[in-house]
Amino acid sequence: MKNIPQVAVNESLNFERIEIDKDAYLVGNNRFQKNPFGIWELYLEGSPYERGIANGKLAEEYIYNQEKVFVDRVKELVPSKFQQGLVRGFLRFFNRKLDKHVTDEYKEEIFGISQYTSKEFEFVAPNYWRTLYFHAAHDIGHALQDLAMVGCTSFAAWGNQSADGKLILGRNFDFYVSDEFAENKIIAFINPTDGHKHAILTWPGMIGVVSGMNEKGLTITINAGKSSIPLVAKTPISILAREILQYASNFEQAIEIAKKREVFVAESIMVGSAEDGSAILIEVSPKKMDVFQVENSAELLVCSNHFQSNLYETDKRNLNAIQNSHSQYRFDRMNELVEKNPPITPELAAEFLRNQNGLKDQNIGMGNEKSINQLLSHHGVIFQPEDRLMWVSANPFQLGAFVAYDLDEVFQKMENSTKPLTLYVDSLTIAEDPFVHSLELKNYEEFKKKLQYIQEKINTKEKIEASDLIHFIELNPEFWKAHFMVGEYYFVQKEYENALIHYRNALEKEITTVPDREFLLKRIQKSERKLN
Repeated sequence: MKNIPQVAVNESLNFERIEIDKDAYLVGNNRFQKNPFGIWELYLEGSPYERGIANGKLAEEYIYNQEKVFVDRVKELVPSKFQQGLVRGFLRFFNRKLDKHVTDEYKEEIFGISQYTSKEFEFVAPNYWRTLYFHAAHDIGHALQDLAMVGCTSFAAWGNQSADGKLILGRNFDFYVSDEFAENKIIAFINPTDGHKHAILTWPGMIGVVSGMNEKGLTITINAGKSSIPLVAKTPISILAREILQYASNFEQAIEIAKKREVFVAESIMVGSAEDGSAILIEVSPKKMDVFQVENSAELLVCSNHFQSNLYETDKRNLNAIQNSHSQYRFDRMNELVEKNPPITPELAAEFLRNQNGLKDQNIGMGNEKSINQLLSHHGVIFQPEDRLMWVSANPFQLGAFVAYDLDEVFQKMENSTKPLTLYVDSLTIAEDPFVHSLELKNYEEFKKKLQYIQEKINTKEKIEASDLIHFIELNPEFWKAHFMVGEYYFVQKEYENALIHYRNALEKEITTVPDREFLLKRIQKSERKLN
């Protein structure tokens, strides 16, 4: 806990935040501004500590909001004060060696940000350590909750599978904490003293990479794999991805960096490379690592949440993910979309990422985790590495406009400018999905609220009007969980005949996972026994 980074203080760190326009700020030559699509654009330059200080100064109140949303969500999940104390104790113990697995550069950058974090949350941990902890939240979340927070889908296409023959990649980042967590979406353009300039999709206070591209046309996206519960934190995947993005120009360099770091969860790292003209998967876990590369004739790489390389062919956890989760289903669905459509353009890539249907275009209900678009994504992003172009989805989810950025142009514009700047390429904007304005989306938003309400009533065994239950199903009738939850309500009310009706209706829908189906079948059997 005493191992705080030692940094040299620079005079430039005394720069104050200047408001140059509505929702547009400068600290020195660093910039934080919101574009008309609601996406925050962050530009940072200099040494690690300088970048951290500038980041903290520019986005201080937004970092506070992000921490509050995260901490409030934990309190919601763990309402007991005693259990919250156990969680804090667990975090301190689990993360006791975290700083030994993060390079000095990124510790200094995180330390800079932590100078502007709030003491209000020191009950979790001191500011620097808490900020460091949050960079492992993705890893801890999917290790302990077994993919409950992550179910991402990504693809890369080139040659005949791409409309112009060049490499194109797309991904949804389905890391969900709450709707509020995704409100302040950031595209950060980073001009470091060492390594390559790069752009990342992130949120306030986060320097790790979940999606990004560098000036050499190397891209990174991460997809969670099936993990055992680790005993101690090591290198967070997002920090490893940041190091690759900042210091690699091609596959060989990316693999070498991955080999140097110890991770504590399983993850597929999709690397696209303009230099190599294709994409690979670096599949890492605490005990082993392998690289998956398709035959050149395939010219398509799809990734969901299971491993594909030879080393993991007989891995029990990976086989379990393929057999029991929704990973294989989404993998097959993405392949199906590519096969039935013409070569991929950015516009078509956006359609894929927004697709809610199941295999063979079946309606499987809104929010089904078997969908490529599960209506919970933090962001969708599309890359054309050879042209240094990337498209970022505006809220909500990946349904808003995909806003285009030319990396070469952005970094050129940012050289010593103190005026308001337009960083995106308006002519390349991909229009928002009409679904944004649909009655169906309004119904789904109401459905999510009603789902929480019904769960609370199930927990307390309180009564709900039958008309409310019918309305709940009507909001999302093709989703198995709508019928299942009503069945659960009647089950706890000991109205087993009504429970059976809804359980059997749920069984006719596309159920998310094998364990979900098995649990439903047990409920049906138990209800039948109660009636007999």
